[in-house]
Amino acid sequence: MNFNSQGKAEVTYDAIVIGSGISGGFAAMELCKKGYKVLMLERGRMVKHGDYPTANMDSWDFEFQGSVPREEIQAHYKKQNRLSWWVNADNLHWINKDDEYPYEEDQRFDWIRGHHVGGRSIMWGRHCYRWSDIDFEANMKEGIAVDWPIRYADIAPWYSYVEKFVGVSGKKEGLKQVPDGEFLPPFELNCMEDHFKQAVEAAFPERTVTPGRVANLSQYNPDLHKGSRGQCQARDRCWRGCPFGGYFSSVSATIPVANETGNLTIIPNSIVHSLKYDDATQRVTGVNVIDTETKESREYFSTIVFCNASTIGSTAIMLNSKSERFPNGLGNDSGELGHNMMDHHYGMGGSGVFTGLKDKYYKGRRPGGFYIPRFRNIDEATRRDDYVRGFGYQGGAARGINTNAAPGAELKEAITSPGEWRLNITCFGELLPYHENRMYLTENTDQWGIPVIRFDASLKENERKLREDGIACLEEMLVAAGCEDVSVYNAPTAPGACIHEMGTARMGRDPRTSVLNKWNQVHAVPNVFVTDGACMTSAGTQNPSITYMALTARAVDFADKELKREGVI
Repeated sequence: MNFNSQGKAEVTYDAIVIGSGISGGFAAMELCKKGYKVLMLERGRMVKHGDYPTANMDSWDFEFQGSVPREEIQAHYKKQNRLSWWVNADNLHWINKDDEYPYEEDQRFDWIRGHHVGGRSIMWGRHCYRWSDIDFEANMKEGIAVDWPIRYADIAPWYSYVEKFVGVSGKKEGLKQVPDGEFLPPFELNCMEDHFKQAVEAAFPERTVTPGRVANLSQYNPDLHKGSRGQCQARDRCWRGCPFGGYFSSVSATIPVANETGNLTIIPNSIVHSLKYDDATQRVTGVNVIDTETKESREYFSTIVFCNASTIGSTAIMLNSKSERFPNGLGNDSGELGHNMMDHHYGMGGSGVFTGLKDKYYKGRRPGGFYIPRFRNIDEATRRDDYVRGFGYQGGAARGINTNAAPGAELKEAITSPGEWRLNITCFGELLPYHENRMYLTENTDQWGIPVIRFDASLKENERKLREDGIACLEEMLVAAGCEDVSVYNAPTAPGACIHEMGTARMGRDPRTSVLNKWNQVHAVPNVFVTDGACMTSAGTQNPSITYMALTARAVDFADKELKREGVI
């Protein structure tokens, strides 16, 4: 170990936050606002708001019509490109190269990553849906895995707290499965989507079609939406990075606010290798770091540590933090660290053409379409006998290009007028927390000498039954809306493909069966908090990021009160 050239005092902080994405940015901001000196460590390069090289490029500015050459895909992005829509010229600067960041598989796992300040908060889909007690009580009621140690009442005020800052557009629907939040005005449905809504809700009253609840500022309020932010311009270029700060990301919102306090230090290109455990105090005293550029080792020290390196990253750090007290990884008394890997599963969806509404069009490129919340297994009337949990849908309608004409002048004229309406809908299902679905460390190491991660996870029979019903329901909704040329598909994806990986350091009531307590503390090491997706005890059907942020704000509030009351944690 090459120690820091500075004295220990110069590399000691009140708190260390590992990771700068959705939850890491929120942890740093909340800690800084409470007066703590915070060190944020990010394994990737520095990115500041505005460092978005393709944000203002038009389609004709890209070579190869925005595609990445096949040779480059084969050389660097074969795994990242398993999702055929993911690797593009306009977002390539955010995507890891497979050959630089290897991982291994017992069963296929699609690990979609980007190493840079802001993490996947720059590239996320921005859908924000609260969980309900239907989700928090499901494991307990069904005898699956372990019970969540919290309920909706514990997190509801924290949803409100983060939603006001994040800025979530949406419409209140009064649904128990996705409780209403603190919404900005919704991005309204277009006329075809509204037709679909009316038809579906008339035919299936238990199914609600609502504007997607997205973290895009339909209205900008500078008193709430701090940082470098402004109203969404409806450009639909979000994953490139937004120069207007029209959607929530760490680099446009939480990190700028944290910086304004004067309490934040960010050190990029710093891989946290492991946590430093002190047997005498039974606490973590700091972290061991490897510089990605020089490969030198450094140490940093703090009173508390927040692990926000992502579901897989945080758990890998803990698994690699071995000591006499924790020979199988920090806090791994239960043996559950690395297990219970979850993701949402999709690769199921459908589309249909609608020949009406030819005199209607729409303006702008909204950042989201519609959402159909879960409607299966939410009460006795909707209970299924063939599977547990449920699924939701995200989709949208647009008019295509009119190419139904003979080549020449007729075609030239035709393509200047819009084609038929087409609905495209994707179904997202819940994956149960199976103990055998896991990640673990191998004896192989990467270029920095850190153990390579290996995955062993898959969908099971419950997911297969759920998928069959999800597709059948989708087809009947498209038909009910009067669509023609209806087609559906069911191509099971590998875990990871939905980019909602969860679990691996789950919360629970009993230290014998879980890694974290109800405050997101490691049971046996109370000054370590894990508030990213690793903490999740089940997966729900809703996009999870707003829940990570709410849990993070709640955990910081708890840590602050404990430190002020006791002086230690």
